[in-house]
Amino acid sequence: MKTISFIAAGIALAGVVTASSAVYTIGEVEQAIITQFGKPVGPPITEAGLKVKLPFVQEVNRIDRRVLEWDGSPSDMPTKDKLYISVDLFARWQITDPLQYFLRLRDERSAQSRLDDILGSETRNAVAKHELIEIIRTTKGRTPLRDNLLTDQELAQDIGALVPITKGRALVEQQIFEAAAEKVRVFGIELLDIRFKRINYNESVRPKIYDRMISERRQIAERFLSEGNGEAARIQGNRVRDLNKIQSEAYRAVEEIRGAADAAAADIYAGAYNVDAVSVEFFDFTRTMQAYGDMISDDTTLVLTTDSDLFRFLRGMQVEADPVGDPPAVPGDGGIASTHKDRPQTETVAPIVARTDDEPGQ
Repeated sequence: MKTISFIAAGIALAGVVTASSAVYTIGEVEQAIITQFGKPVGPPITEAGLKVKLPFVQEVNRIDRRVLEWDGSPSDMPTKDKLYISVDLFARWQITDPLQYFLRLRDERSAQSRLDDILGSETRNAVAKHELIEIIRTTKGRTPLRDNLLTDQELAQDIGALVPITKGRALVEQQIFEAAAEKVRVFGIELLDIRFKRINYNESVRPKIYDRMISERRQIAERFLSEGNGEAARIQGNRVRDLNKIQSEAYRAVEEIRGAADAAAADIYAGAYNVDAVSVEFFDFTRTMQAYGDMISDDTTLVLTTDSDLFRFLRGMQVEADPVGDPPAVPGDGGIASTHKDRPQTETVAPIVARTDDEPGQ
């Protein structure tokens, strides 16, 4: 009885093992290739559910049917205008022919490696055929925003204008996609999309590019400064010219007013002093006194002839102030009288020195 029990238990265990090896399930995100001794058998299994295979002989090779991601490494490549840039791409792909995929690639690691080669090569070819501006810009009809403060002359110089392009980054990406999609289709792969993730200058040329950009911006700044200095000089010149004009016009107006006032004053004086001979004589006397006051100060030295009115006037004042008499004349003075007004503050009359000798030619 025990032997029969052991045999039955062995048969049951073998049946369970055989059943578990013969039955398998396919998920909603999977598809499978059945291989027998390493070779595919039958069509690919793409429908989800419970499936049956030959136990211990056939093997299930599961293949993902979801949209997969490819993220390339940054690669340095030259553009058409000889600028080395670092391009970083990403793509989305899907396995559409499991059998072809299994025969050529076997697993996802091999597929990623093959995508690296194909997409990298096509990207390098596309970048080498286009200038950098074509790869950076997306649209070719975009209108730039320009400052409203720009003058017509500055607008005519295309300040703030965009460099024209013929294709743009979207069309370059489309060219890479079309070229790569044909090459990956033979592996049972469908390329769904490809995009530039990052475009940057190469590390070795980046400082030179930055220096050139700084130099260009400095040239623009210098031009603006030069134009500003020229405009400032023009404004300063106009200011000085207008100021001189205003001052000259004001000076002319002042002189005209002063001249008119002097003429009116002269008319008033003429009307006041031309009444009779006595008034005329009085006017001459007052003007003479005013002139003497303007000419003579505390430290004034006068050299006068003996027949001058001022000498006679001062001599008369000296006679009245000093009744003793005048000092004798110095011989040989030729009729020239000298007086020096340098007396103490207590004295009111300056001494007079007269030269009365008559010599020919003096």
